[in-house]
Amino acid sequence: MDCREISPNRTAGSRDGGRVVHRDMRKLWFVSLALALLTLMASAWAANVKLYLTDGTYHLVREYQVQADRVRYYSVERGEWEEIPLDMVDLKRTKAETAEREESLAKEEKIVREENAAEAEVKKEARRIPQDPGAYWMDGKEAKALSLGEVAVHSNKGRMVLQKLSPIPAVTGKAVLEMTGAHAATVFTDPEQEFYVQLASTESFGIAKLTTKGSIRIVENLTYHPLTNDIVIEDRTMVEYLHRQLGDGLYKIWPKEPMPPGEYAIVRYTDGKVDIESYDFAIKAK
Repeated sequence: MDCREISPNRTAGSRDGGRVVHRDMRKLWFVSLALALLTLMASAWAANVKLYLTDGTYHLVREYQVQADRVRYYSVERGEWEEIPLDMVDLKRTKAETAEREESLAKEEKIVREENAAEAEVKKEARRIPQDPGAYWMDGKEAKALSLGEVAVHSNKGRMVLQKLSPIPAVTGKAVLEMTGAHAATVFTDPEQEFYVQLASTESFGIAKLTTKGSIRIVENLTYHPLTNDIVIEDRTMVEYLHRQLGDGLYKIWPKEPMPPGEYAIVRYTDGKVDIESYDFAIKAK
């Protein structure tokens, strides 16, 4: 089963372009449990057989045996063995329905096996990723971390490097959120590179397209309210992506379409706050 593609992000380029709707991992557990219960019910259902009679009625039996001109069966209703003349039994209909039930049960059991295998694979994949908040990628079977870049707000009042939980800089009008360095140290040639994001809390995340300008890369443009200093617009270019939740706060993320060569970053942030953490990488043409 291909369990990769689960959920797309919202429209790229919007303020909440990287926001995701968090999925409860218990859903996968409930699905497996429901399928297991369904299989048990189907097993019990298939264990009983409708022994059809030629007049269209039937006896619900646990099993039956054809013996010469008689049919011997165990009655579920009365809990004992009984007999009936063979010419009163519609064996063709009885066998056809029994075969249909067995085929249905086999299909349900296959679904349960596939769901269990998929769940086991998800858990195996999640165990490879470190629990520390950040962005990661797989090099074979080894998880490697993307570097956390230095991000700063550059306004007409100067440049302020963002610190964890730092307040919004006292600026008015427009500012630029920029990352130090013109190029990322980590370079991929796969335009559909897969990543893993480990969140610290209920955050938004996504893949941002960066714009190189001299010795820095622009993450987003900010517009502030001139009186309250609240952020009015966060203008960033987000890549449309798909994701799958692997655990509490752990997501696998990959682009919906191949990424053109350029500078990018996996970003974690809270809407309306300048608390973005940016893990940079580049895509290079093969």
